[in-house]
Parts: sequence; C-alpha cells; structure tokens
Amino acid sequence: MSGSEVGTTMSRAEELRAAQREYIFPCVGTYYPEPLVLAEGSGVWVKDVNGVEYLDLFAGILTTSVGHCHPDVNAAVQEQLGRLGHTSSLYISENQIEVARRLSEISPGALNKCFFTSSGTEAVETAVMLACMYTGRTEIMALRLAYSGRSILATNITAHAPWRPLASTLPVKHVLAPYPYRCPFKSPCDDSCVEAFANDLEEAILTTTTGRPAAFIAETVLGVGGYIVPPPGYFQRAAEIIRAHGGVFICDEVQAGLGRTGDKWFGIEHWGVEPDIMVMAKGIANGQPVGATIARDEIADAWTAKTISTYGGNPVSMAAAAATLDVLRREDAPANAAARGRQLQAGLEELALRHEWIGDVRGMGLMQALELVEDRESTRPSPQRAAALLAATKEEEILVGLGGLHGHVVRIGPSLLISEEETAEGLARLGRACERVEQAG
Repeated sequence: MSGSEVGTTMSRAEELRAAQREYIFPCVGTYYPEPLVLAEGSGVWVKDVNGVEYLDLFAGILTTSVGHCHPDVNAAVQEQLGRLGHTSSLYISENQIEVARRLSEISPGALNKCFFTSSGTEAVETAVMLACMYTGRTEIMALRLAYSGRSILATNITAHAPWRPLASTLPVKHVLAPYPYRCPFKSPCDDSCVEAFANDLEEAILTTTTGRPAAFIAETVLGVGGYIVPPPGYFQRAAEIIRAHGGVFICDEVQAGLGRTGDKWFGIEHWGVEPDIMVMAKGIANGQPVGATIARDEIADAWTAKTISTYGGNPVSMAAAAATLDVLRREDAPANAAARGRQLQAGLEELALRHEWIGDVRGMGLMQALELVEDRESTRPSPQRAAALLAATKEEEILVGLGGLHGHVVRIGPSLLISEEETAEGLARLGRACERVEQAG
C-alpha cells in the first residue's frame, strides 16, 4: 500500500478498506458504501475496529448459531488444537465419527451415513454427484430463486442471474419456486396452488429432460431468495413426483437446519417428508468450516470411486461441531427459535401495519423477512427502500441481511440462543430504522 494512498490521519478502518480494494478480488462484495470492519464479538453482539457495538441479527449469514465466541465451542477448539490439528480423511478421527453419529440421531427418516467437507457448496456438490451415481443419471431439477453456492455446479443450480457468472454448462432444469406472496396462479395463494406448482415440476420433467432425472434439489426455506416458505403440501408432492420418475429428493438445509425453523431440527420435518439425501453447513459448527452430506445407507454406498476431502472431517472443525451440537441440544435451540421467532414475527407484522412499503412479512422460527415494495397494490419490488433500510439499520447499530431476486428483501436470522430482551431490543432498533426510511421518503 503506497504512502500517498494511506496518510497518517487515516483511521484503522479506512486503512483496511483501502487494503481490501488493493488486495481482495472486487467480486468479494460487502454491505454498505462504507463497509464495516468488525473486530470482535460475543453472543449476539459485535464490535467494529472503532469500538462501535452492533446487535447482530444476521449471525454471519445464519452461521453463528450459538452466538459469537461461545465459550464451550472456543474451549473445544482450543483443547483440540493442543492435541491434534489435522489428519485428512485418510485416517479415522474420533470427533468425525461422533459428529456423524449425532447427525444420524437427529436427521429425519433413514438418513444415516455422512460425508464431511468444508462448506455448503461442497456439501451440495457431494449430494448431486452421489445422486447421479446412485441413479445412473445426470439431469437435475431445481427451483427458480434457489441458491446453492459458488462452484460451477452450484452456480448452475442457483437461479439468480447476479449469482451466475457463467452460462449454464450442466443439465440443470429450473421450475417455478413455490412463492406464496408472488404466486402466479392465484392471489392470495391457497391450497389449490400446491398442485399447480407440482404440475409445473411434472411438466418440466416431461418436456425439458429425458424423462429420467437424477434428483430434485430444494432448500426447505429459500434463503437468498428471501426466506420464501413453500405452502404446506408442496414438498410431499415434489418428493412423490421426483421418485415416480426414478430420481431422489435432495433436501438443502444449509441455512434452515439445526433448529433454525423452530421446534424441529430440520426444516423439512415441518412437512413430514423424509429426504433421500440432505445437506447442511453454516450453523453446524458455529462458524468453523464444516459442510455435511448425509444419505440413506444404500445411496451412500453407491459412491464406489475414490475420493478424498483434505479438510473434510478436520479434527478441529469436528470438535467445534460437536460442541455446537451439545449447546444446541442443552439449550433446546429449536424451542427457543420457535418462541423468539413468534416474538420477532409479531413485531415485524406491527411494523408492516405502520409502513405501506412493507409488502410481506414471512418466515419460520428465526428465519424472518420483510419484502419491501413500492406499494402494496402493485407489489413492485423496491430495492431502493431495502438499500435505504439497510443503511438505516447500520445507523441504529443492528446488522441484518438482504435477499430476494432484486435485493428487496430484508433478512433477519440471529443466533438461535438470542434472548427475549435482545429480540425486543432488535425490534426497537429496527422500528427506528424504518422511521428513518419513512421520514426520508
């Protein structure tokens, strides 16, 4: 960094922002015109390098599931680092076996065998490859507005143009997302629309594939899409259809899993559907790099080619995962997510009554969203208001996320251990942020 670029009066935050521009790919986007430089965190609170404290209602994209720097997770990581830091998957790790056993215990249906990687993207890659090997097929069905990660395969499954840097090179076919607020069949969306969405999946298989798909992959709550919750009955029908055509159902729980949707460990359990393969990541290890793919025994056994994951099942990451699962169980995180989710949703619905540009409030548990519109009659997306609200939340010292195809959905997903008082404080600050937007016009 040149002396002319960084003067002696430049703050530490300014120095780091300048260094980001010089040394980091510009595609690594950040929130806010003047990005935050975070330095430390505890629970649902983080501080920037200037000592300003923020209430974190986004949890590192729903990742710090038990809060920043949870002492039990930190202690497990530190203890493991003092004993053994790395092995690779060529050797058996006690921690890896223990985490796999616990995931098998809480996963729905007959899901039993795990493959560990370092990210949700890799977990999706593993699941899709496994489905293709098990079925002997290659075509994949996915949802519009889906997000699956940043690899070539994952960006082909992703159905948001801004997140797809390359033209599709793989046989992925996208069907209508079951999006009640913007239902193309009926307004308001009702039970009859489930069959219409299911028919779209059936028709796409019959008209855009060989009729022999390998899998249907879907997030139980569409994350980047804006916390879209499918109507009841959709996943039952989608699973029936893909299986009737000889394919398998891959359930993506990267964002929705591990208690976040409230009362259940995984989102798909709310609909009583047993996946053939399931993927998870993010909150599984409270921020340590862990992705997991879990499958029924006969499907897992179909992978007979050689493979390895250098960092998958790393003993330190697995120690973090085991400790995180301990805390989630001890604190009954699914129950807390349900209770705090009800509190949060009620507060957001009150905000919607006061602000006409909040078109929809939706979510499950501690995945709650505000869809912002120009007006409720037209329901035209308003990314401008979403950007204004994001800026206003920064001023009120809370962290939230954005989503939706047009960047017009405000996403809220704090630690699963957030308290009633912290949730109330977050709602108060969010309310003041909405007033700022209202006053600015």
